[in-house]
Amino acid sequence: MGEELHPILSGLIPLVDGIASTFGKNCEVILHDIRNPQSSVIAIANGHITGRRIGSPMTEYGLTTLRSGQFDKPMVNYKKKTKDGKLLKSSSLFIKDENGKLIGFLCINYDISELTIARNIINDLTNIVDDRDFIEDRDECYGSTINEMLSGIVNKTLESVGKPVAFITKEEKVNIVQLLDEKGVFLIKGAIDYVAKVLCVSRYTVYNYLDETRVND
Repeated sequence: MGEELHPILSGLIPLVDGIASTFGKNCEVILHDIRNPQSSVIAIANGHITGRRIGSPMTEYGLTTLRSGQFDKPMVNYKKKTKDGKLLKSSSLFIKDENGKLIGFLCINYDISELTIARNIINDLTNIVDDRDFIEDRDECYGSTINEMLSGIVNKTLESVGKPVAFITKEEKVNIVQLLDEKGVFLIKGAIDYVAKVLCVSRYTVYNYLDETRVND
């Protein structure tokens, strides 16, 4: 990256391998520098879990959190699912500088797929009714490149409309742009042009949609 890494983030890099080594191969640990969402990963251990590496972009969840600006308390023990079906128990810790300004995320993703299978077997053998400890599955968009990441978020949002782009109304396109904005998509360089191409409108139209939806932001 162009700018020098913040000393606090530099000091946390050794913790990434330390945490992963403590909890084993099923524990992915990632350190993000939020200055560059399109290649925010500056340290990672057990990246095989989500297929990411140093230089990979922030996830949809990370972008949404960054866009919301809500960093008062860490997000701990929430459930996510990778595109290949792994169930993850995840935590996101917000890293701030000495002035309280957010500078990074420390994220832990523990693959609980095998543990979930084992739990179900134990529950069945002991005749215990399924518990409701875990929240509803949430599909997450991961990507080893920013283009893959951006494409995944946009495609998933379009799928929620349930019709081809050619049949999407102007109001629906405005709503799609608003949803993508809330997910933090437009923090990514080049996202305006990509979304404009997908929606078959001009980049200036996308800017107008954003202005329209951000009136009360």
